[in-house]
Amino acid sequence: MPGEAVPMLDEPKTGRLTIQYAPDNGVEIAENPPRFSWLPVIEDEARYMLRVSSDPKYPAKSTHVFSDIPLNFFTPDIPLAGGSYVWSYAVFDPETGKQATSWSSDRSFTVAEGLPETPLLGRGARYAKATGDHPRLWLTPDRLKDFRKAVAADPAHCTWSSFYEKSVLPWMDRDVMAEPAGYPGHKRVAPVWRQTYIELQELMYAIRHLAIGGQVTQDAAMLVRAKEWLLAAAEWDPMGVTSRAYTDEWAYRVTNALTWGYDWLHDQMTDEERAKVRGALMERTRDIAEHAIINAKIHLFPYDSHAVRSVSLTLVPACIALLGEEENDEAREWLDYCIEFLFTVYSPWGDSDGGWAEGTNYWMMGMAYLIDAANLLRSYTGLDLYKRPFFQNTGDFPLYCKAPNTRRATFGDDSTMGDLPCIKTGLNMRQYAGETGNGAYQWYYEELERLNPGTEMAFYNWGWWDTNFDDLVYHSSCPAVEATPPEDGLRHFKGIGWVGVQHAMADPDNHIQLVFKSSPFGSISHSHGDQNAFCMAGYGEDLAIQSGYYVAFNSTMHRQWRRQTRSKNAILINGKGQYADKDKAKAMAATGKILAAEQHEDHIYIKGDATAAYQSLSPEVTLAEREIYFVRGSYFVIVDKVDAETPVTVDWLLHANQPYDLGKTTFRNTGERAGFYGQVVWSEAGKPELTQETGFPGVDPSEYEGLPVSTCLHARYPASTRHRIATLIVPYKLSEPKRIFNFMDDQGYDADLYFTDTDENTFKVVMKKLANT
Repeated sequence: MPGEAVPMLDEPKTGRLTIQYAPDNGVEIAENPPRFSWLPVIEDEARYMLRVSSDPKYPAKSTHVFSDIPLNFFTPDIPLAGGSYVWSYAVFDPETGKQATSWSSDRSFTVAEGLPETPLLGRGARYAKATGDHPRLWLTPDRLKDFRKAVAADPAHCTWSSFYEKSVLPWMDRDVMAEPAGYPGHKRVAPVWRQTYIELQELMYAIRHLAIGGQVTQDAAMLVRAKEWLLAAAEWDPMGVTSRAYTDEWAYRVTNALTWGYDWLHDQMTDEERAKVRGALMERTRDIAEHAIINAKIHLFPYDSHAVRSVSLTLVPACIALLGEEENDEAREWLDYCIEFLFTVYSPWGDSDGGWAEGTNYWMMGMAYLIDAANLLRSYTGLDLYKRPFFQNTGDFPLYCKAPNTRRATFGDDSTMGDLPCIKTGLNMRQYAGETGNGAYQWYYEELERLNPGTEMAFYNWGWWDTNFDDLVYHSSCPAVEATPPEDGLRHFKGIGWVGVQHAMADPDNHIQLVFKSSPFGSISHSHGDQNAFCMAGYGEDLAIQSGYYVAFNSTMHRQWRRQTRSKNAILINGKGQYADKDKAKAMAATGKILAAEQHEDHIYIKGDATAAYQSLSPEVTLAEREIYFVRGSYFVIVDKVDAETPVTVDWLLHANQPYDLGKTTFRNTGERAGFYGQVVWSEAGKPELTQETGFPGVDPSEYEGLPVSTCLHARYPASTRHRIATLIVPYKLSEPKRIFNFMDDQGYDADLYFTDTDENTFKVVMKKLANT
C-alpha cells in the first residue's frame, strides 16, 4: 500500500571481533572512494542498498544511491568529490527494486582532496576484458605466445633458463606422488604435519612447473608427465586426509596443484580428463570457499588468520581457473566475494599505514599470497590492488620492524627459528619496490640477499615457495627499481600499535633497532601477550630479544612460553602478565595503546598504555604505562609506571641470548660482536632484587633440543600501590665500549634524572614524585 512503513532495520552494536561500521566519525579516510562496511542482518541471502550524500537530508541531486549490494561491505565504482558526507544503508528487495527496511543511522566522514583514487568496477563489468581461454594464471594465451618467442630468442629471458633447469627438469624423474596416509591414528603430530606439508607443496611445484615448462618449450614428453601428476592427484579423496577439515594448509596446496594443472594443461586433456580434474577442483574449492564465507564468516569476523589467507592463497587462483567452466558458475560468485573482500575489508590486520598486527613473519606470509593474487587479478582482469594505500605503504612494516640483519628482535610467531628473515620477505619487498618505486624496499631485498644466501631449501622457504618461480614471475611483470638507503627515524603504525625505530640501518657497524608494541589487537591470533614490550638489536647482533621458538602452533613452547608475557621484555605484576590463551574475546580485550611516538631533535620518545592488558589478569591494576627515550641514537631510558588499588610487586624482565653479569643494581650482557649494560637509575618503591634464569620453564625440553637457550633477567621490585621505575640501557660494540653517566637532582617536587655521554651531551628525564601528585 502507498505510504506503508517498511520494517525497522536490525542494526546491532559491533563487538571487538566483528567487522565495524565504517567509515564513521573521527576515522581518517585514506582512499577515494571510502570503503563501506556494516554488520549484516541475520539472513545470509539479504541484499543491501547504500546512500551517500553531501546533505544530511539526502536530496536526489547530491546523493549517490547504490542498490542490490550482495554483501555487508562495498567499494563504489566511482570516486567522490572532496568534502563532508553522510551515509546510511538498508536491506534491499531485488524483486521490487526498493528498500525492504528502514534506513540505518547516519554516519559521517570527510573526503580530503588528493586522496588516491581506488574505485572498484561493479560485478557486471568486472570480467569484460577477461579471456575465456586457457591458461589464465600468470600468462594468458596471447602473452604465452609472446613469451615462447622471447625464450626461444634468449633462454635467459626473465630468468627462464634458471627456472627451467632448477625447477622444471628435476620433476621429470621424480615418482608421481601417492595420496598421503595422514596422521598416525589421525592424531596430529608436528613431524608428520611438516613432512606432508613439504610433500604437498612439492606436488604443486611438480604440476605447475612441468605444465609451464612443457607449454613454453612445447615438449610433448614434459606435458605428458605433467598430466600424469595432475590426474593422479585428481583421484585423491577431496574429503579425505587432504581435505580442509583434516588439515587446511594441506588442502590449500592440493587445491593449488589442481588449479595450475587444470589451467595450464587444459588443452592437453580429453573432455573426460578435464571433467575429472574440474570435478575434484570444484569440490575442494567449494569446501574452502564455504568454510571462509559460511562457517568462518570472514565478512563478519575478519580475524580468522587461515580463512582470510585462503582468499588470496587458494580461492582467487582456483576461481580464475574455473570461471565460466560450470553451468551454475559458482566460481564467479566466489571470485566476486574474494575481489570485494580484498578491495574493501583487507587487511583486517592493519590500516593504511601498512602495519600487520600478527607480526613481520605473518606479514611475509600474508603478503606473499596477496602478491600472488594481486598479480593474477591484474593480469587476468585488469583490477589493480596495488594502488590501495595499504599496499603502497606496507613495505615500511618489515623495513622498520625487522631489519635484514635481525633475527629475534621483533614480535609475533616466527617460523625461522632464530634465523635471519625469510628469503620471501626480501622477495615481497622487491615486488613492492617495483609497484611503488620505493628504492628503500629494493635496498632491503638486496641486503637480505647479501646476508642470507643458500637458505632456499630451508623448510620455512622451500616448504612455502620456490624462489625460482618467483623470480620468473617478477621479471616478467614488474619494473626494476634502483636501491636507495633507507631513512633513519621511526615509523608509527597507528592501526596496530607498533613503533619501529631504525638508526643507521644502512650502516651495520652503527645500526640500532628498537621495536615497541602496545596494540589494540591484544593477543589474538599470532599476536602475543606483549603490550608495552620492546625488542632491541645493535651493531649487527640481537640484544634484547623475544625469547623462545615457534616450533609449532599449540606446542608447549607456543602455549606456555612464547605467547606469554614472561617471554617478553615487559613487566609482570604480582607475577602475572597479560591474557594470552585461547579465548578470542579475552585475547582481543587484553589491549594496549600507543599514546605518543615522537621524533625530537635529540631523542625519540614513545609512550604506551597497557593498563587493559594487565587488568585482564590483575584487575587491581589501575595504570600500566611505559615510556622509552632513545637519546642521540646512542642509549635508552625506560620509565615504567604502575598504580594499583592494593600493593603489587613488579618483575622487570629482559631476555638475551647469553647469561648476564649482575651487580646490585646493574647488569651487563656480552654477545659476539656487541653487548649492552643496564642500570636501575631510580625506583620510587625501593631497590630491586636482580636474578637471572636460563631456559624455558614449563616447556617440553624435546621441543627445543639442540637449539640455543636464552636467559631472562628478573629485576623484582617490592610490593607497593605505586611504582615509578627508571632504567638505563646502553648498547655498544665490543670494540668500542660506551659509558653513559647519570645523576639525580630531587631537591624540588620532581626527581630530575640527568644523563650525559663522554662528549658532555646532557639529557634530562623528569619523574613526578608522589608528593607532587
